[in-house]
Amino acid sequence: MPVRAELDAIDWKILRELQKDGRITNVELSRRVGISAPPCLRRVKRLEESGIIRGYRALLNSPALGFDVVAFCLIGLHHQSETELKAFADRSRHWPIVRRAWMVSGDSDFMLHCVAPDLSTFQTFVIEELTSAPNVDTVRTALTIRQVKDEGLVNIDGP
Repeated sequence: MPVRAELDAIDWKILRELQKDGRITNVELSRRVGISAPPCLRRVKRLEESGIIRGYRALLNSPALGFDVVAFCLIGLHHQSETELKAFADRSRHWPIVRRAWMVSGDSDFMLHCVAPDLSTFQTFVIEELTSAPNVDTVRTALTIRQVKDEGLVNIDGP
């Protein structure tokens, strides 16, 4: 796997630990990776400033908050010009039900990760917003049944 950044074994350990627990204290992080606190903090700051660490978030339990429907939508556009792709990407950023979105290759142009309080809300979004959006040709949806894995976004088995 080619790595675009110059990372040593300690950096990889820091990333692994932060991905497990973004709220870990610097003292505990430094203990886990085997260096003292001041250089550990400098390394974390360097990883943040370089953009390798993009930020920190709380992972919410969506069903506990009343958001029981998780679905994926595969969107095909009529036209795939740069302008049309950008326009759809921009539009997707304004739909609160869409939590993550990717431009993809293959039979579809975009894949949307949607979270809604109930099936009716999701259906209304698909019918009134998504299928009626400019340049949308096809919409295929997949309702999830149960999440079976929830890991950090990057598999860090490095040094």
